[in-house]
Amino acid sequence: MIVYEDMIEIGLKYTSELTVTEDVTAVNVGSGDMPVLATPAMLALMENAAMLAVKEELPEGSTTVGGHIESSHLQPSKIGERILATAEVTKVSGRKIEFNVSAFSGSTLLGEGTHLRFIVDRDKFLSKL
Repeated sequence: MIVYEDMIEIGLKYTSELTVTEDVTAVNVGSGDMPVLATPAMLALMENAAMLAVKEELPEGSTTVGGHIESSHLQPSKIGERILATAEVTKVSGRKIEFNVSAFSGSTLLGEGTHLRFIVDRDKFLSKL
């Protein structure tokens, strides 16, 4: 039996980056009607950081899938802004990994919250589709 708690360290972090383009605005994503960073795009960037934070620690053939994300979205971001989202591992329990997530534009906090991911065997997961 694999003990993931021994493989994935609490405090492990990763930061993903995105430049706001038309493609990720609320208008184009369908989550609003203004040309600002869409909340779903910010959340996806947070999820990406979490996925990449643990990717190299997983056994061959394993990956993670998102199970839950909860975040504020405090400030708008215009086209051209550089967004950084960071995920930090806070707890590992069996196949469950919990993260604190945050997104910034420069020193401005855009959103923060928590994210839950589950470790899965890639082939088994896809075979259920």
